[in-house]
Amino acid sequence: MPYEPQFSITPQLLTLVEQAAALRERIQSAAVALSWIPALQKDTRTRNSHASTAIEGNPLTLEQVRALEEGRELSAVETRPNREILNYFAGLRYIEKHAKKKTLRHEDIFKLHRLLAGKVMDQGEAGRYRTIQVRVGRHYPPAAADVSGLMFELLEWWNKKAPELSPALSSSILHYQFEWIHPFADGNGRTGRALALWELYRRGFDSHHIFSVDEYYWEDRPAYYRALDAVRDDGGDLTGWLEYCAQGLCRTLDRVWTRVQSYQVKSTGKLVLRPRQEKLLHLLRDHGSMAPSELWAALRISKQGAMDLLRPLIAAGLVEKIGTKKTGRYALKNA
Repeated sequence: MPYEPQFSITPQLLTLVEQAAALRERIQSAAVALSWIPALQKDTRTRNSHASTAIEGNPLTLEQVRALEEGRELSAVETRPNREILNYFAGLRYIEKHAKKKTLRHEDIFKLHRLLAGKVMDQGEAGRYRTIQVRVGRHYPPAAADVSGLMFELLEWWNKKAPELSPALSSSILHYQFEWIHPFADGNGRTGRALALWELYRRGFDSHHIFSVDEYYWEDRPAYYRALDAVRDDGGDLTGWLEYCAQGLCRTLDRVWTRVQSYQVKSTGKLVLRPRQEKLLHLLRDHGSMAPSELWAALRISKQGAMDLLRPLIAAGLVEKIGTKKTGRYALKNA
């Protein structure tokens, strides 16, 4: 039987979806200079990784997560919290790389789960649907024998029916149904939220990858879990959940708009980037920080050539050098 989500378009839900679309258009048309986008993306990746893992109990602060993203080691911190964060960074990079993939399959879900849950699962195996019965609070997910079929139905809906809806709705529906099925023995929360983000990327709603919706869920975890539970209490009706998620998306977009403006204010003039400067910024976004020799090698240019690229970026406040003169590394400068 095909999966068919149950919900109603209430006046409140319609207003929130329209508000989210308008905010998104404002951000898209804000002429965000390409030079700022990698820094915004880096900040968003850090915030998403911190929030989604914190929901599941990871104790690291946002600043500690930022340090890990930049390649710095944390002292007096257990290995598992670090691994969860590094896993989430890897999962987000995988989603970014495959943001435009048109058809998602079981293998894509398995790969994402292996990246997110590898070496941090309390039970089961990363990248394989569960073979045991699990319980999540008051929720008893479907039997293990039914998981594969239910996931097939969800993927069919995601690939064929989801594009008929606003991304604000389809991402939330995907998020809930994945959590209801709970297809893995562990790591479902992180994976479900990552899939919801993937849907926003895939549909072009967050084309720059600068939305951190998971912060909204993390800031009031009890409300997040109540919203999930309420769907089951309402007999599977998703209307309340969709209103809750749309409210969160609007709040997230308001924050993104504020961050975009902060990056605009920091600019003292128009910086016209050369192609290699664009590549340099994206290298720093993806690696967190890089030693000078690593930059020269990655760009395949001389030290002097790299410094010619770096100086205007440093002067514009986009890149900074951290560490000592001997051990210094270059990194994107946070807003």
